Amino acid sequence: MRQRRRNLIAMLLAGLLLAGLLAGCGQKGPLYHPDADRTAEQTDTGG
Repeated sequence: MRQRRRNLIAMLLAGLLLAGLLAGCGQKGPLYHPDADRTAEQTDTGG
């Protein structure tokens, strides 16, 4: 019984880890926050 519970917990943790890794797949864009001054320069077209 104890071995069965241990296997269940291991499988559950492995599933959660796999789900977490797969959730990051396909994400685009930079992995950091750009500088505020730099984004203001890029978005300001001067109208």
